[in-house]
Amino acid sequence: MSSVLEIKDLHVSVETEQGAKQILKGVDLTIKQGETHAIMGPNGSGKSTLAYAIAGHPRYEVTSGSILLDGEEVLEMGVDERAQAGVFLAMQYPVEIPGVTNANFLRTAKTAIDGEAPPIRTWMKDVKAAMGNLRMDESFAARNVNEGFSGGEKKRNEILQLELLKPKFAVLDETDSGLDVDALKIVSEGVNRAKQNTGLGVLLITHYTRILRYIEPDFVHVFVNGRVAEEGGPELANRLEEEGYDRFLESA
Repeated sequence: MSSVLEIKDLHVSVETEQGAKQILKGVDLTIKQGETHAIMGPNGSGKSTLAYAIAGHPRYEVTSGSILLDGEEVLEMGVDERAQAGVFLAMQYPVEIPGVTNANFLRTAKTAIDGEAPPIRTWMKDVKAAMGNLRMDESFAARNVNEGFSGGEKKRNEILQLELLKPKFAVLDETDSGLDVDALKIVSEGVNRAKQNTGLGVLLITHYTRILRYIEPDFVHVFVNGRVAEEGGPELANRLEEEGYDRFLESA
């Protein structure tokens, strides 16, 4: 039976210099494994706030609502427990981790998620195959996580983690930002490959439709002022590219 991630009437605030500011104002969203949902909207509409709330970022306070994974309350889980349950976040700005090599990071993460260390010979074969698919030189395995990586290399490294850790659901927070056409294709192929191999459910946050040419969404949700303003299929993204968000902002 496929897994389901349910977001119900989610309200989220973030602490600012002026005090708490409400960002999400009642979001409802259901994602099933094997589905790709695109979240689009103007700056400040709450797209990244949704991603961080799902992942458990401490700066974002859920004031009401729930996030359920197969009926279990995600909000009661720690960040590590969410990862073990099958939730993955590809960050818009991946952080550097000095002193920790990619190889050690990946195997440690895989061990934590599975509860046991993967056989070293099989694991290294899987890592090399995944790196090859993402056009990453094998030398990246010995480099510190994201340290000195270009923007495109950091994004490919996120998808490398996605392919190897095999989560149930992946939240991709503007994974397309800063990528040239070639890198965008490689990253998109990785996401599609993970979905094909594992039945991954994808929540893809983006400003632009160009990544949707390579990762075709089943559903498109338009975020405006902390709410879902409209929902539809891939044709909605095409309409947004032609018309922009003016009609939503005028009525917000």
